[in-house]
Amino acid sequence: MKLFYPLILLTFSNVFMTFAWYGHLKNFRLSPLWIAILASWGIAFFEYCLQVPANRLGADIFTLPQLKISQEIITMIVFAVFSVLYMKVPITRNYLYASLCLLGAAFFIFRD
Repeated sequence: MKLFYPLILLTFSNVFMTFAWYGHLKNFRLSPLWIAILASWGIAFFEYCLQVPANRLGADIFTLPQLKISQEIITMIVFAVFSVLYMKVPITRNYLYASLCLLGAAFFIFRD
């Protein structure tokens, strides 16, 4: 069970970061840039509150490269869900190919 805590924290931190990085494109598109930046920083604060403990816990379980690849895979999954459900952007074949490449990276980084 201890294995899943960093992955769960990474997932939630990625949700916050995805909204911080891309949510302003929908919600603050017509606002002045400084408002979008402040809104993004406000959201990113919560991402860091989850990311830092996730990395500390994860570093006790995974090697640093394994932790990073896991984070990237989680990012791709969160971004795919965000793109489709929130931004209404379809997933393309190239996105799926890129995701397969990340799965290949996971295979190589986790094998003995």
